Amino acid sequence: MVRYRSGHNGGASKASCPERGPWVRIPPSPPTAKFIILWYTGKVIELYKRRPNVACSRCGNNIYRRPVEIQRNNGRVFCSMACYGISCRKEIPCAICKKPILSGLHRITCSKACSNKHRTGIEYKIHRPRDKVTSQRALKVRLISVRGRNCERCGYDKYEILQIHHKDKNKNNNDLLNLELICPNCHFEEHYLEKSWMNRDL
Repeated sequence: MVRYRSGHNGGASKASCPERGPWVRIPPSPPTAKFIILWYTGKVIELYKRRPNVACSRCGNNIYRRPVEIQRNNGRVFCSMACYGISCRKEIPCAICKKPILSGLHRITCSKACSNKHRTGIEYKIHRPRDKVTSQRALKVRLISVRGRNCERCGYDKYEILQIHHKDKNKNNNDLLNLELICPNCHFEEHYLEKSWMNRDL
């Protein structure tokens, strides 16, 4: 088949075009040109089908793979990228219904219903006694309301900078009998006076 091309898209005779010049004869394209174009666009048509020699490791569909590829992957081959992606998942079972969940989600249950069933019977620590507070702010407010706004040792009256001192040096023991509301100077004297390097003979 012989095709012609002109310098413009108008309708002119095949002999010549006075504005754009003579027509140019285009040789026919080789039979593989269409195949190459489809190959790069991802729409290549199979010219022939090979006989299946292995099954997909995930879905079990019979497919053909080169023997060297099967040997390199120890028989672990897939029919598509979807099957390969699913095989790479790391899944854990749901704690209630045993449905697989992606481990990367860091979840124990698969849904709200299973989560509610999983929480059944769990006793949370609520309604604790008021005198067993743990935060330093709540401790300070509690001590100020009970013992006043002055330092318990020197009587300093700037309550905004008063600090809480644990008598037994254990910060986890927040019993009110173990706590003392003192100013920063008295607090530093309690902890650092004996360890000061200036106590040595100079």
